[in-house]
Amino acid sequence: MATVRHRPEALELLEAQSKFTKKELQILYRGFKNVSIFSFQECPSGVVNEETFKEIYSQFFPQGDSTTYAHFLFNAFDTDHNGAVSFEDFIKGLSILLRGTVQEKLNWAFNLYDINKDGYITKEEMLDIMKAIYDMMGKCTYPVLKEDAPRQHVETFFQKMDKNKDGVVTIDEFIESCQKDENIMRSMQLFENVI
Repeated sequence: MATVRHRPEALELLEAQSKFTKKELQILYRGFKNVSIFSFQECPSGVVNEETFKEIYSQFFPQGDSTTYAHFLFNAFDTDHNGAVSFEDFIKGLSILLRGTVQEKLNWAFNLYDINKDGYITKEEMLDIMKAIYDMMGKCTYPVLKEDAPRQHVETFFQKMDKNKDGVVTIDEFIESCQKDENIMRSMQLFENVI
């Protein structure tokens, strides 16, 4: 049975759909294709499935368990929900994260936290994400985190963001609260000049 290889969209189209130049896209594609685990030997179809994505992500966080957070991140990149991240999916997400407006970045972040994609972030969803982040960071953090740290983080988050106290955070509440938080706004600008 012949392997069907994924062919990326024309660079001109990707350039129009992203905030990367043609040259940057060429460099990113080479990196996407040539990183050993992304290579066509590992991924003959030219797309990355969730298990491979988790393996790649775990290399960045060897001190912890990044499996669950990588699952959430994979779902945020897999915008067409076909179980694979293509180069186009990767570029569209990366373009938002690195070069998007504050509004685009916050929409992307909201989508990450809204696990079931119902338009709301619940305490349970936020707790799942926070636990995944703490698991990914591992037990080697300093200062050592208390067992209930993720739950405390979620409570603080909801006190700030759930303006009408209905137990869920809407996209509008999320964006408004984030835009008022200096630390969040600074973090939105950290990677603007990367690549």
